[in-house]
Amino acid sequence: MAIEPIKEKLDEKIKKLNSSRVFKKVTPKGDLSWYVKWISVFLILFATVARSVGTVPHIDMWFGLFGTIGWAWVGYLWHDRALLVLNVVLVTLLVLGLANFYFPTV
Repeated sequence: MAIEPIKEKLDEKIKKLNSSRVFKKVTPKGDLSWYVKWISVFLILFATVARSVGTVPHIDMWFGLFGTIGWAWVGYLWHDRALLVLNVVLVTLLVLGLANFYFPTV
């Protein structure tokens, strides 16, 4: 018994299922937001690594700031309020943290 190759496209399969529980991925791929998203992911990962190593205390805030600015922009482009709200709050907190690092109050 030979296995036949899959010839149906995903859109056709979804139409056949006629179900409200099946969703096709709608995030864009290959446009500018896709690149910003992945660069931001790596910036935030690098920030987390810098924090876990603990050698340079403020470097994680800089990388985290640029990563969250990128995600806030992606949230704006995608009209995703949850991404936008989360990352705008994080940007605000990181800016305050950097201000406190460079201009400490006694």
